[in-house]
Amino acid sequence: METKVISGKELAQLHQLQMKDRVEMLYNKYGRKPKLAVILVGDDAGSVSYVKGKEKACINVGIENLTIKKPATITQDELLAIINDLNNDPLVDGILVQLPLPKHINETYVINSIAPTKDVDGFHPQNVASLYLKQPGIIPCTPKGIIQVIESAGIKIQGKRACVVGRSNIVGLPVAKLMTDKNATVTIAHSKTENLIEVTKEADILIVAIGRPKFIKKEGVKEGAVVIDVGVNRDLETGKLCGDVDFDDVFGHASYITKVPGGIGPMTITCLMENTLECYLKHVEEK
Repeated sequence: METKVISGKELAQLHQLQMKDRVEMLYNKYGRKPKLAVILVGDDAGSVSYVKGKEKACINVGIENLTIKKPATITQDELLAIINDLNNDPLVDGILVQLPLPKHINETYVINSIAPTKDVDGFHPQNVASLYLKQPGIIPCTPKGIIQVIESAGIKIQGKRACVVGRSNIVGLPVAKLMTDKNATVTIAHSKTENLIEVTKEADILIVAIGRPKFIKKEGVKEGAVVIDVGVNRDLETGKLCGDVDFDDVFGHASYITKVPGGIGPMTITCLMENTLECYLKHVEEK
């Protein structure tokens, strides 16, 4: 079977070009550009890399970027004070605290301290509730990007059987809700699912976010299925980046597939830009 690779990188570039034109138009209308503040605590290599990617995307789109770097020894109260200042800054539209945080800091408490109207990650309880109640709110970046990647390829979601492997609050659960809202019949599977391969094999659209390198093989994929790989891991043999799906094994068996890197990652960052723009519009239009 011919397998088409869906390039999240190319889609992200297209969306960013379109956003750049829109940001320029809005700047001419409102007299200021959107502004994203990113707080980076410590020097975790993965976090530093993600933050650099966000800075680059801001430059591409024309969004002002403020990166606040703090040592891993920062106290929770000190971090909350920074967030409070950003919450009260009328020129800051979006606030993102790069996760994970050092163990002495309560991540939930920190996320909940971000103003819901500036929560570009969509992690605040108010935004989570809005998603599940089908009310206006900020949608988490990775699930939002997954839906855009699927639809960009002209893949019909309505009426299809979908399986989401992984049940995290950041990816698995919200993308399952978004797929349900698109009228798919959704199964949520995870590491404790009995006969997991039999469950994943039934899916027309398989979304994998379980955090295990090359976990899904061809025998767990229905022939002709759409496979969306959300995982970012290090291959234990080569040390290179790989996904949760064994790409080489599944290629030629699925109808569509995303690669790692270059698949969902670029769209996650692009959706962060979209969420920042969304927050900005609410702020400037309220005045």
